[in-house]
Amino acid sequence: MNGAVVALIDAPVIGRLMGRGFVVITYVGRRSGKTISTPVNYRRKGDTLTIGVAMADKKTWWRNFLGEGGPISLHLNGVDRTGHAVARRDERGRVTVKVQLAS
Repeated sequence: MNGAVVALIDAPVIGRLMGRGFVVITYVGRRSGKTISTPVNYRRKGDTLTIGVAMADKKTWWRNFLGEGGPISLHLNGVDRTGHAVARRDERGRVTVKVQLAS
């Protein structure tokens, strides 16, 4: 499924439409040390992106950004960007990852 979403994001016409709500993030796994890329849905306000993690307990990628958070790369609107991501779980168990884009 992730491969199909990445392919659509990179497609000329559809990619522009999907790029408004999807971004490919790349990070280094805290335990594996491997570089991992995955598409996620996001909302943007200025230089801050908010990624809502659906079914968070069935996913592990966001755990790389707990505590102090960590570096993240994004392929956003056709441009590679970097930033700092921090994951938080609220009192209802919902997980969000806030990304502050680097200048």
